[in-house]
Amino acid sequence: MKKQATIYRMVTPEHLCPWGIKAKDLLKRSGYRVDDRHLETMEANDAYKKENGYDETPQIFVDGERLGTYDDLREKLGKKPDPKEGKTYQPVLVVFAMALAMAFAVTYMSLGQLAVVRVAELFVAFTMCILGVLKLQDLNSYATGFVQYDLIARNYVPYAYLYALIEAAAGVLMVASVGTVIVAPVVLLASGIGAISIINAVYIKKRDLNCACVGGGSKVPLGFVSLSENLMMIAMSIWMLAKAF
Repeated sequence: MKKQATIYRMVTPEHLCPWGIKAKDLLKRSGYRVDDRHLETMEANDAYKKENGYDETPQIFVDGERLGTYDDLREKLGKKPDPKEGKTYQPVLVVFAMALAMAFAVTYMSLGQLAVVRVAELFVAFTMCILGVLKLQDLNSYATGFVQYDLIARNYVPYAYLYALIEAAAGVLMVASVGTVIVAPVVLLASGIGAISIINAVYIKKRDLNCACVGGGSKVPLGFVSLSENLMMIAMSIWMLAKAF
């Protein structure tokens, strides 16, 4: 016989509580028979919380005993905290994985083989393009994070916006191998300053900051993974200059 769970969650024409949806799904996948109780207006949701002394919904009950919220459910089931909580490298790792997959695909399509050097070139270029787009989609939010650690941007804020444009545009030009003698030195300078800024903030001053590499509001810790973006751009710039001359 299945275990019994009851969940009280907000379900209105204007709003479906995402944590309620995730809690119901997790209960079902964990073998519970779910009695799904809807709070169909904001007023009903507020009244339910006030009447019972709860701070939030959804509220979950198992076999008649109150378990608590979605986070409490995850804890009971022995699962890690939901990704909405805490810092994570996942956004950067996803960018790297997708850029690498694209590099392999384009290299194989254009050359008929997986030439390692070309894959590496495209990997860095595609990574720059994707990270540039993530920064440019919300420049103000990205700049707010960037100025907290970049040595130039914290003294001249417009440089934060310029850096995002440099990264995105340079990535495109690197894909096409166009303007190398101009693009490579600019990227080398920008990425070199970026690397020094991260080393200064993380390893010298020991500051606990989030990285703006994937745009504003991210939970990516500023550290080695973030530094790797700049190190790849430095290596790519040096390689492009060596090929050009």
